[in-house]
Amino acid sequence: MPGGAGPVAGPDGAPRCPWALSAPEYVAYHDEEWGRPVHGDDALYERLSLEAFQSGLSWITILRRRPGFRAAFAGFEIAAVARFTDADRERLLADTGIIRNRAKIDATLANARVLAEWSPGELDALIWSHAPDPTGRPAPRTLADVPAVTPESTALSKALKKRGLRFVGPTTAYALMQACGLVDDHLADCVARRP
Repeated sequence: MPGGAGPVAGPDGAPRCPWALSAPEYVAYHDEEWGRPVHGDDALYERLSLEAFQSGLSWITILRRRPGFRAAFAGFEIAAVARFTDADRERLLADTGIIRNRAKIDATLANARVLAEWSPGELDALIWSHAPDPTGRPAPRTLADVPAVTPESTALSKALKKRGLRFVGPTTAYALMQACGLVDDHLADCVARRP
């Protein structure tokens, strides 16, 4: 997608972020999920895990396999995934419904074990404590105005790593912040931008 692209008319004629128009699944994800606030440890663990699996791939690849990921990882319930055994790991490595990347699978399992030791709400509180001031940056007008990394995502990445989580670099942390509504990177004229 062109780096300087502004909003583009979608199937209904309403302006949307250009990345949202390459596939029907993207339109629904863009309009109904991306940039909307997500809370809850399990829900945030799912998003964190999927962003890690997306690293180096197109998000559409993950989006299309999300039902498979949810089935394979017990709905991303932290307590359930933390109990996965070596047999579960082998099952995941053979599961064609997900991305069978050994390092990403191992990180997802290890992260669940770490998070299972945290207090309820602790992951939610840690992630949301890194939400920037929403008035601190103007709404992006084009895709070129949307950063890949911010000081807040770098700080979030460091905080998660310090607590023992893996596959949580600053770019992945920023993608999480965008997807979970800590920031609103819908373009200024996009129909899905929050007022």
